[in-house]
Amino acid sequence: MAAARDIKDSRFARSPVTRSTLPRTFRFINGKTESYFLQRLSPRKIRWTQIYRRVNKKGISVEVRAKRTRRTVKHERAVVGASWEEIRAKRTEKPEARAAARQAAKDAKKSSKPAAAKKA
Repeated sequence: MAAARDIKDSRFARSPVTRSTLPRTFRFINGKTESYFLQRLSPRKIRWTQIYRRVNKKGISVEVRAKRTRRTVKHERAVVGASWEEIRAKRTEKPEARAAARQAAKDAKKSSKPAAAKKA
């Protein structure tokens, strides 16, 4: 009966390697990768490993375009009870005219208060 096998990644070279049923902590594609691992050599510095190629951007044929950022768009919205034209007219109004209208509103409010007090 054949031993059950499955495919795992090599610990060092990140290449597929078959695994037998025997339990081992680390699995390697061959003796060379095991030797480098035991010497504590970094796979990022060994040119033929996939990790080196990924870190140093080797073999990438398609250039990745820079991701575009979305800019916020300002929307002008009307306020409930006032149309957009009224808001725009108030915005373009001169400060002196606005102050005069405010003063007129205050005077109208003052003149209506004594009348309300006399009624009560």
